[in-house]
Amino acid sequence: MKMNRAALADRAAWEKAGVALPQYDVSAMVEKTRENPIWVHFGAGNIFRGFIAALQQRLLNAGLADRGIVAADTFDYDIITRIYDPFDNLTMNVTLNPDATTSREIIASVAEALRADTSDKQQMERFAQIFANPSLQMVSFTITEKGYALRTLDGKWMGVVAADMKEGPQSARHAMSVVAALMLRRFEAGAYPIALVSMDNCSHNGEKLRTSVLEIVRAWRDNGFVGDDFVAYMEDEAKVAFPWSMIDKITPRPAKVVEDALLADGIEQMAPLVTSRNTFIAPFVNAERPQYLVVEDRFPNGRPALEKAGVYMTDRDTVNCTERMKVTTCLNPLHTALAVYGCLLGYTLICDEMKDDDLVRLVRRLGYVEGLPVVVDPGILSPKAFIDEVVEQRLPNPFMPDAPQRIATDTSQKVGIRFGETIKSYVAAGRDLNELVAIPLAIAGWLRYLLGVDDEGQPMEISADPMKEALCAQLAGIEVGKPQSYQGQLRPILSNKVIFGSDLCEIGLADRIEQMFTEELAGAGAVRATLKRYLG
Repeated sequence: MKMNRAALADRAAWEKAGVALPQYDVSAMVEKTRENPIWVHFGAGNIFRGFIAALQQRLLNAGLADRGIVAADTFDYDIITRIYDPFDNLTMNVTLNPDATTSREIIASVAEALRADTSDKQQMERFAQIFANPSLQMVSFTITEKGYALRTLDGKWMGVVAADMKEGPQSARHAMSVVAALMLRRFEAGAYPIALVSMDNCSHNGEKLRTSVLEIVRAWRDNGFVGDDFVAYMEDEAKVAFPWSMIDKITPRPAKVVEDALLADGIEQMAPLVTSRNTFIAPFVNAERPQYLVVEDRFPNGRPALEKAGVYMTDRDTVNCTERMKVTTCLNPLHTALAVYGCLLGYTLICDEMKDDDLVRLVRRLGYVEGLPVVVDPGILSPKAFIDEVVEQRLPNPFMPDAPQRIATDTSQKVGIRFGETIKSYVAAGRDLNELVAIPLAIAGWLRYLLGVDDEGQPMEISADPMKEALCAQLAGIEVGKPQSYQGQLRPILSNKVIFGSDLCEIGLADRIEQMFTEELAGAGAVRATLKRYLG
C-alpha cells in the first residue's frame, strides 16, 4: 500500500495494517480550505505533523470543523516537495507507547502545502491570496527559537535581515520578513483581524514573534516602504494578536524499527531522507503519547474549537506560568543537560542515559532541588507531577528513540531560557547561588561539549548551532587533558547576556562554572569524575 488520497478508499486494507483513517471527506475539506482558509502554519516539520495537524484532525473527525490547515515552510523547501507533495499532504503518525505497542493513524488535515520562497512567484501569489482572505483566523509557527532571531552574537543585524530591511517586502527572505510582507497584503486587502501564534518551545514565544515582526515592519516604515497606518495595524493587538503558548511533545528522529514495522505490514515508501538543509525526516512521524498545548485565548477573528481537541485555552498569565514551569524547570533543562552529557559520555539514546545513576542524579537535582523552589504553579498542571512523569515515564521510555545529539542542536539558543531563567529567579529572590550545582554543571558540560572531544578523548561531532563557529573560535587554545590550557577563554561567553540572559561573571556564578569546566578537562574520564564529585 502507498500512502496517498486515492489509497484511502481501501479502508479494509489500512485497518488490517492497524492504521486509523480520517473520518471525514478529505477532498471536500481540501476544497473548502482552498476557498476560505482559516489556518496557516509555518514550520512543516515533525512537531507540526505529529501534534498540531493531529489536533485539527480530531475536530474534523468529530464534525467540529470542516476545513484543514495550510502548511508552509520558510527554511527547508525539500520538506514540502519531498515529504508533502508525493503523499498528497498525508502523514503516517505513529505513537510510541510505553508498553512497546504502537498506534498508527493517517493525518489528512493538511489541505495544502506551500514553500514560502519569495523567488517563486506562483507560490507567493497563493500565499497572498490566502492572507488577503477575510476568513483566515490564525497563523501559527513551529520554526524553532532561532527562527525569530534577527541579530548575530555581537548584536548586529544578520546579513539577510539587513538586506530585507533595505530592499523591502517584495524581496523578503528571512521568516519574519516573509510574515511581515504577507501581513502587508492582508492590511492592503482590508486590514482584517488575525492571530499570529507562536507554538515554539521557548519562553514568551508570542512576545518574541511580535517583537521580531514589528522590528521588520518599523524598519520598512523608516525606509519608506510602508506607511504609519500599516505599523499602527500591526501594533494594534485588537487587530493583530500575538497569543502566547506552551507546547510539549517529544517527536524524535524517525526510527528504523518503526520504518521496518510499517514495511512488514505492507506500507510502502516510508524510508527517511535527508534534505538539502540536513533535515532527517520521513513520511511517518514517531512520537510519544504525552502531549500538552496551552494557548492564550486571544483570537480577534475567531478560531477552531481547539479546547475540544485537548488544548488548554486560557489567559496569558497561566500560559506564562505553565511555559516557565516546563521550559525553565520541569522538562527542557533536564533534556539539555542530558543532551550535552550524553554526547560526552557516548550515549545515543536518552532512554539509555536514564539508566546511568550519575545522569539521573543530575536531572533529579536540576528539576526537583534547583528548579521547583522557584517555579510558579500554573494551576492547570502540577509542576511536581509533571517532573514525575518526565523522570519516571517519558525520558526512560525505551521505545522513544530520541538521541542526545538531536537535542543538543542549537543549544546556544536554549541555555538562556532553560538555565538562565532559573538563575535570574534565584538572583531576584536573593537566594544564595552556591545552592546551584546542577545548573552550573550543565553549563560547564555544554562548554566542554563544544570542544568536540568526548570523555574518552576521542573526536566527537558537535550538533548544528547558529553560534557554533563563534563559540568554538572563542574556545581556541583549550585542550582536553591540559587544564592549564584554560586561560579565561570562557569569560566573554559567560558574560554574554544574549546567550544567558544575564552576565554570569557579574552575578558571581562564572567562577564555579570555570572550576567545573577545568576539572572536566583533566583527561579521559574527567567528565564522569566531575559529575560524581559534585553530585555525590
